[in-house]
Amino acid sequence: MQKLEEEYQEKQRQKNSAEEEEEECTSSSIKSALNRVEDGEERFLPRKEVIRRLRDRSEPILLFGETEIEAFKRLRRLEILEPEVDRGFRNDFQEAMEKVDQAYLDEILKSQGTTDDGKSINDVKIEEEGTTMEEIKTMAIDLGKGNDNYDIKVILAFLKFLLQLWGRKLNSRPELEKTSVKGKLASATYTQTQAYLRPLLKRLKNRTIQEDILAHLVIIVKLLLNRDYVKASDSYLQMAIGNSPWPIGVTMVGIHARTGREKIFAQNIAHVLNDETQRKFIQALKRLMTQCQRFYPTDPSRSVEYNA
Repeated sequence: MQKLEEEYQEKQRQKNSAEEEEEECTSSSIKSALNRVEDGEERFLPRKEVIRRLRDRSEPILLFGETEIEAFKRLRRLEILEPEVDRGFRNDFQEAMEKVDQAYLDEILKSQGTTDDGKSINDVKIEEEGTTMEEIKTMAIDLGKGNDNYDIKVILAFLKFLLQLWGRKLNSRPELEKTSVKGKLASATYTQTQAYLRPLLKRLKNRTIQEDILAHLVIIVKLLLNRDYVKASDSYLQMAIGNSPWPIGVTMVGIHARTGREKIFAQNIAHVLNDETQRKFIQALKRLMTQCQRFYPTDPSRSVEYNA
């Protein structure tokens, strides 16, 4: 028993000595890195990069009486002492904003307003379809008459047309407006809407869209083409929120059928609650409806938040 205890004590002493040596090596490397920062041997970063890194760490970009060089040295000390920063969960809107910010930074670094093909570096990406509103209205005459494939074709053309129209409007802005905070926010919103709509467009192309969602989309597109935005908004809410007494979709809660069970149908279910993908493209559809009202205004009595 005593022998086992001695072996255990010896192993603990070896472990402690190894940990102490590792700590000494780490502290010496940190000290040498800090000395390089203090002696000015580190290559100085651009001021904008220093500000960005300090903000990522929730640190003040400049202390009272501090010079820009001292702020850089403070940043390097923080990065050496605390290399990992917990930035938390990041949503896709933040990522879209960062892409727009990066494009703006690249433009400043290049000191050019255009790319090789003559387009502004702050322009949003547009998928040109070459469809006009008159053609879509002509196609929409037979919309909702029982031919699902034809309905999908019209809905696809209309959604892509609205996206194209919105993108052209953003790209036609002055360069100063594009690089403003409000302009970058509008570009990021457009980029996010494109990403959100992609699953819906894919389901429409592959003919895998749910029948109840397709039925709602047919009604919404017809009302938008007739510029009846109030009723279109009502149909949108019917699709997104639904009016089912059981929003999760429960149809049987016991042995006996309950009162109001006949009201529980797929068309009454809140699709916005089904999954995250559906929530996103339903949200993107609402943005396109808002843009449609801005491009094709009508009487105030048929508009939602007129002149908003």
